[in-house]
Amino acid sequence: MAKYITILLFLFLLLSLSLKPVREAEAAAKRSIHITDDLDDVVDDEEDEAWKEWGKKSTPSADSDLRPSDLSKMSEAEIQAEMMKRHSGPSMGFVKLRLGVHRTPDMVAEIAMKWTKVLRTGAIGARFMGVDRSTIMFTMERGQDTAELKEFVLDQPEAYEIKIGDQAFRRPGDPPLEEVLAKLHNEKNKD
Repeated sequence: MAKYITILLFLFLLLSLSLKPVREAEAAAKRSIHITDDLDDVVDDEEDEAWKEWGKKSTPSADSDLRPSDLSKMSEAEIQAEMMKRHSGPSMGFVKLRLGVHRTPDMVAEIAMKWTKVLRTGAIGARFMGVDRSTIMFTMERGQDTAELKEFVLDQPEAYEIKIGDQAFRRPGDPPLEEVLAKLHNEKNKD
């Protein structure tokens, strides 16, 4: 009989120990924090300037306004550059790959796919498609990203120039594409 009493005592002790966390959780739930509605003495100085300006209508800055008098002092290239900064609709263009490198259509498609994926990770929605062995065409939904696109393309070792509209962009110091073609043609004729 003493054996049963010892076992019962042991089970009771074990049961009371396992219920201790439950009792603590119940006691914590009964406690509550009361915050008064009287907040007159509270100072809220965490608002920054951006928060204060939120919702207000923006006013155009002086440097973003182009007046016709300013345009008369600018060259055609400067006017086109200003227009590209403000371009917001879809855009398309072509990328000429470095000449003198033998590529298959599959290699051009791989380059186009790689560029599309890399730009997508940078939140630039451009799609590249191979046209021929030395040309890739691109389309963009948001034309305001053309500056980033131009910078990206000219950083790629495969690219020689990018043409957006009637403007061609190359790395500084690179000769025009026509000169490179003429040079390659002359070298081919010598052989």
